[in-house]
Amino acid sequence: QVQLVESGGGLVQAGGSLRLSCAASGRTSSSYCMGWFRQAPGKEREFVAGISRSGDYTSYADSVKGRFTMSIDNAKNTVFLQMNSLKPEDTAVYYCAIDRARVRPQVDDDLYDYWGQGTQVTVSS
Repeated sequence: QVQLVESGGGLVQAGGSLRLSCAASGRTSSSYCMGWFRQAPGKEREFVAGISRSGDYTSYADSVKGRFTMSIDNAKNTVFLQMNSLKPEDTAVYYCAIDRARVRPQVDDDLYDYWGQGTQVTVSS
C-alpha cells in the first residue's frame, strides 16, 4: 500500500504562482516514477508532468512547458509542482500519482497504481 497526500492548492490570480506538494509513504518500491495529473470540470483527466525517482527524467505536457517545474526530494519521498504564470485554463483538481513499475514517467494514467486525493487549483482572470 502507498499513501499519497497532496497540499498547496488554492485560489490565485492569473499570472500568479502556486507550489503543490505530494508526500508519499508506504511501499513505494526501489524504483518508481511519479506524475501530476489534472481534471477540469467536464473534461477528462490529463497528464501534466512526471519525474523519475532519481530526478534525472522529467516530462511535461505541452500546455505547461516553460511554466511548470516538477521536482523530487528523495529524502522526504516528496514531489513538488511549481506552477508559474498561471492561466485560468489551469483551473482543475490536481492529483499526484505513483507508478511503481517504471523508471520514466508516462502520460497514460492507467499505468499509475496509487493516487492522491486531489487538491483544487483555481486561477481567476
